Amino acid sequence: MTKMILLSDKNSHAWAFSEKIKEYIKKEKGLDVPLEELMISKFRNGESELSGTSSLRGKDVYFIHDSTKTPNDWWVELILAKDLILGSSANSLTFVLPDILYSRKDRKDKSRVPISARALAATISPGVKRIITMDLHAAQIQGFYPENVSVENLYSFPEVTRYLNRNYSSELKNLLILSPDAGGVDRVKAFLTRFERITDLEYDIGFMIKERSKAGEVGSIRYVGPDFKGKNILIVDDIVDSGGTLCKNAERLREGGANKLFCYATHGLFTKGIKELCAVFDKVFTSNTHYSNAVDIEVIDVSQLFAEAIFRTQHNHPISKLFE
Repeated sequence: MTKMILLSDKNSHAWAFSEKIKEYIKKEKGLDVPLEELMISKFRNGESELSGTSSLRGKDVYFIHDSTKTPNDWWVELILAKDLILGSSANSLTFVLPDILYSRKDRKDKSRVPISARALAATISPGVKRIITMDLHAAQIQGFYPENVSVENLYSFPEVTRYLNRNYSSELKNLLILSPDAGGVDRVKAFLTRFERITDLEYDIGFMIKERSKAGEVGSIRYVGPDFKGKNILIVDDIVDSGGTLCKNAERLREGGANKLFCYATHGLFTKGIKELCAVFDKVFTSNTHYSNAVDIEVIDVSQLFAEAIFRTQHNHPISKLFE
């Protein structure tokens, strides 16, 4: 009998994601891993209350948390879940966090501000064996976690490029892959390498340089890269928040004669909705690390990558294959 157990909040969007993980492991690996409920509710004053529904003693617990929760609730529930699970004499605890929140503040960009990503790591790390996440905002965030906590940062681009090649192969023949800022060039290079491997085509890449007029607002935008007139363009990012930067990019590209415009962001927050994005892009893609029921957005399922990572780490198999 397996010591492995999946744990999630049944009343959250993470439950459906967890069911996909369970189904994949059963179908592809022949292992029927239990999926158990961690009940999360609130007191009248807003404090979170957690309770388990089954014994965790001696189990290797994989707690799959909902990244669409209010960030402060998400953080507090992680701390309380850790206390509950380790206090139940679990053998080990792995946090499965499709999107690690509080990751955008990974350094001091001005005086007297916290490094939120470091503060998060300090509070959720003690007692945790491993964290499995996807497309961290900055790879160096892994360095905030102590050596005894393994941080597995999965990449969505293998699944995304397969999806696009299956469903949009004609558009890939005249494609330029673009980063919305200079900091995302490595991400774009990863997409380019994968596309060239599976299509036997060559692609151009470029990036935008943006200047903010004030926090949360984009001022001027400049393009750096080869001529894009007449090309289809895929903008690749890790997070789409309000979508303001993407909309500005689209306007600049349309003015320059771009053909079809696509954008993909792993973590789709869409804090201002999708109307403006869908008006300027031919197609908007995101993954299901965050929940979205918008019919105008194509959601690419990445649960199988998490399922593979969970199975491989549990059985001491390398996960490097998932990055190919």
